[in-house]
This record gives sequence, structure tokens and C-alpha cells, in this order.
Amino acid sequence: MRDLPAEAKLITMLLNRLERISADSVWAHRASGLRGSLLHALDQFEKGNPPETAALKSVMRYAFHILREAAKELG
Repeated sequence: MRDLPAEAKLITMLLNRLERISADSVWAHRASGLRGSLLHALDQFEKGNPPETAALKSVMRYAFHILREAAKELG
């Protein structure tokens, strides 16, 4: 596997964490749609055609938001 850019590695980390949100969480449904967007972006990186930067940053920002909110539910 070739070396992926930092953004692709961050997407992989976000995907792993979003998958771990409990199905009982109100954030699980939102995370599921977001995972699809992140998987598509990761696929683009792997094909050598990185996604547009502004859109990618927006999706990643929302992923972090969901993770923060899901973590608040646990606390």
C-alpha cells in the first residue's frame, strides 16, 4: 500500500471512531451518512484524485462535531 497523505490518514481515523458510536446514540444515524462521504473521499485519495479541499475540511469538521457530541452523551 502506498503512502497516503495526512488527510487520508485522518479520514481513516475518523471512520474508525465514527463506526464505534453506539447504535443507541442519537448521533449514530448522522454518523452513518457522514461515513459514506468520508469513504468516498478516501476512495478518491486512493485513486490519486483527492477531493476538493474546502468540501473535505467541511466534512471532517462535521465528523469531529459528531464525535464530540457522542462523547458528551457518554459523560
